[in-house]
Amino acid sequence: MSGAVTRFRFMAYVVGVGLLLLVVAMLVKYVGDSAGMMRVVGPVHGFLYAVYLVLTVDLALKARWSIKGTALVLLAGTIPFVSFIAERRVVASLHAGKAL
Repeated sequence: MSGAVTRFRFMAYVVGVGLLLLVVAMLVKYVGDSAGMMRVVGPVHGFLYAVYLVLTVDLALKARWSIKGTALVLLAGTIPFVSFIAERRVVASLHAGKAL
């Protein structure tokens, strides 16, 4: 299960940073009236979020998380900064031997 945790942690950080870049790209698009950055960051973030979903479900199945806990961690990648918080809580609960 350590491999699944490592993959999840990596993708949680990547998706968190990608989401912050997406927010910046949206600001540039709507405030600066320039959609160039959004054309690149949007699809990349979408792909990375899909990978995050797959790796999170993989970890959830291996760690026997509840459906509610799994859904909350999956949604963490959609709110800026929350994926960082979720990653810390997931790792802490796994080290404590608790399921989400």
